[in-house]
Amino acid sequence: MQSEELISELSRIGYAGVEMCPQELWPQVRAGGLKIVTQGGHGSLGDGLNKRENHDRIENEIKANLRLAEEWQIPALIVFSGNRNGLSDERGIETTADGLKRVSRAAEDAGVTLVLELLNSKVDHPDYQCDHTDWGVKVCQVVNSPRVKLLYDIYHMQIMEGDVIRTIKNNIDYIGHFHTAGNPGRHELDETQELYYPAIMSAIAESSYDGYVGQEFSPVKDAKMSLEAAYKICDV
Repeated sequence: MQSEELISELSRIGYAGVEMCPQELWPQVRAGGLKIVTQGGHGSLGDGLNKRENHDRIENEIKANLRLAEEWQIPALIVFSGNRNGLSDERGIETTADGLKRVSRAAEDAGVTLVLELLNSKVDHPDYQCDHTDWGVKVCQVVNSPRVKLLYDIYHMQIMEGDVIRTIKNNIDYIGHFHTAGNPGRHELDETQELYYPAIMSAIAESSYDGYVGQEFSPVKDAKMSLEAAYKICDV
């Protein structure tokens, strides 16, 4: 599907914006009536904030992306812990939090939230450290900034810990963005997978959360039909 067609379809369905699209498409997205909802804050996923030797580089990258986010009214930048590589959870929390403290004031000034992504280390991202909600929440608590929160990826956390609705309700104050996908397979939010998204979306809607929910599944059916079906499921 060409970008012009996709933007038109998303707008027709009712989506508010797109995530992580190439910067050269930003004017096209905005002209199509959509928002740019998230962008990457730094590189890379596996070599991230839990290494002190990365902090200078990541600080520079995040600050540059914060300027872009402020200019383009992008509400969130995605950041990553990086892989463990033998690092203890306690030391990883400390180091990741220290890296985020270096940029939290700049994020506050820009009005942009840095969302630390929760990913599974069991299937898709072996050795990734921020792989449980409790670990990510502890990082947020140490940083203690309203602009440092979690990206709660429902697919990834179903794989790692399950108990999705209770976990969301108990930690909603620390969640700044959501991603969806079916499990197993990371495909459509349909009857072939174990997550029941109507109940999950209702729990989010009934909470204090007022941000975005991003569709991050890989369709195996017609992409337009899958996006429309996912929108209807999540539109509570």
